[in-house]
Amino acid sequence: MVILGLNYYFHDSTACLVKDGILVAAIEEERLNRDKHTRNFPMLAIDRCLKIAGLSYKDIDHIAVSIKPTHNIGKKIGHSLKNLKTIKPFINHELVHGYNKQKSFWNWFGYHWDSKEEGPEVHFIQHHLSHAAGSFFVSPYKEAALLGIDGSGEWATTWLGHGKDNNVECIGQSYFPHSLGSFYEAVTQFCGFRTTYDEGKTMGLAPMGDPEVFLEEVEKIVTVTDDGQLSFDLSYFNYQNMSWKRCSDKFFKIFGEPRQKNEDFKKHHMDVAAAFQRVLENKALEICDILHKKTNAKYLVISGGVALNSVMNGRIVRESPFEDVYVMPAAGDNGTAIGAAYYLYNGIFKKERNFVHSNPYVGTEYTNDDIEKVLKGAKLKYETFDDICEVAAGLLEEGNIIGWFQYAMEIGPRALGSRSILANPAFPQMKDKINSEVKFREAYRPFAPSTILEAKNDFFDLEVEAPFMLKVCNVLKEKQDIIPAVTHVDGSARLQTVTKESHALYYDLIKKLGEKTGVPVVLNTSFNIQGEPVVESPQDAIRCFFSTGLDYLVIGNFLLRK
Repeated sequence: MVILGLNYYFHDSTACLVKDGILVAAIEEERLNRDKHTRNFPMLAIDRCLKIAGLSYKDIDHIAVSIKPTHNIGKKIGHSLKNLKTIKPFINHELVHGYNKQKSFWNWFGYHWDSKEEGPEVHFIQHHLSHAAGSFFVSPYKEAALLGIDGSGEWATTWLGHGKDNNVECIGQSYFPHSLGSFYEAVTQFCGFRTTYDEGKTMGLAPMGDPEVFLEEVEKIVTVTDDGQLSFDLSYFNYQNMSWKRCSDKFFKIFGEPRQKNEDFKKHHMDVAAAFQRVLENKALEICDILHKKTNAKYLVISGGVALNSVMNGRIVRESPFEDVYVMPAAGDNGTAIGAAYYLYNGIFKKERNFVHSNPYVGTEYTNDDIEKVLKGAKLKYETFDDICEVAAGLLEEGNIIGWFQYAMEIGPRALGSRSILANPAFPQMKDKINSEVKFREAYRPFAPSTILEAKNDFFDLEVEAPFMLKVCNVLKEKQDIIPAVTHVDGSARLQTVTKESHALYYDLIKKLGEKTGVPVVLNTSFNIQGEPVVESPQDAIRCFFSTGLDYLVIGNFLLRK
């Protein structure tokens, strides 16, 4: 059985292929069309997944789409009728936008199949089932509590549930406009960033501020009921009116003037970001406590765009009653393509669960022959090495910044050692140098460490594994001066743990650097510049290398220098 999973309704359009329960390929459309967070229908991604899998369109048996457009339509219309301001944007978003998205899908479908009867069966899966239930089915747990948190998906904003084997039960939902995702979007806009795009910047800014300044005020905005549902004081916001302006005049009166784009940050911007981040964490922990009591499960699966808030996840790991947390590497809408396919396979068809999504490297892989053909075609000078990890480790030891292009591309927003920019975290000025000369982004933004699993406890206080860089922990105090370039201002780090089984080449590189320096930790950031998607092809990598301050490009077994 071959299932094509699709996400195309909102943002981060993505396609995946699942064959007999195994995830064969998954790729975001942005990596191919070079439009970050693209909303375009993922035609390129579908073709690439089929190519990776060695399949054709005639091999597809089912299509799982991570949205059910008619779900909760009554709640949507009811909200709009209660607030006449929303009627026009409601029509544009729910009717015009929805019609155009479905038209794109059926036009694509009609191009490849003569009729619905002759083509694969199409299944529209509820958005939060694609998030939460789909994530559960690819998690390592046979039983777990489930929590989906995002802005809004078919009007639901949080989804609480319990999964066991092939069965998923919904325990409760909160509905728009009572949304932690929209709550965080508001402060993101207040800080001068783009909403549903730059929330990670807000998370990185928060440790620069003092959460206590506005904590009491922000705590009043959000209430978690005894059954885990959310209730908001909406007088602080405008997003409930479907307005691009997320914050109300009351918000500005209490928290101060918003930051304009490219303006310097003022103290109150950082303090407000800190308070909103802290309240997000606090409320998520309250929900986790309630969910644990309702399910008595040992483990938690978190999904949705808010699940990319790795600081929140870190606190859940440390402070919630759950023993560990699983967050899919593509926890946002991109991952719903995978989730929809697995909800169909395991949840609807009740097929045996035979896959754990522990390997994020499910994109395109380029061989040395592929890469060398590109290098020769571009008439570039390069060197070839049998032990490329030894060479790269030596360059990192000397303080060079390298582009690292190896193996199949990872899925999700975090570079995990296949399409990465790497540096030695022992150099104190390395963070500022990469931000200014390579990534061209805000100076305050931190970089993440990758370490081999065996060395985790020597540098970090995280008790569990973190293979997808989605659990923030603390750097041990005695090691913060040893790896200053990956230690944030509050002593934290967004850690990735690497095993030989998950990525042998990346593991070998980190281990060799440790043998040379005594510190088996690398600074790891995505191989791109701000505003662009992560590089996908050798051509993308070469272009990024020559347009930034990277010192070397390590691509396959080849080394390029400037």
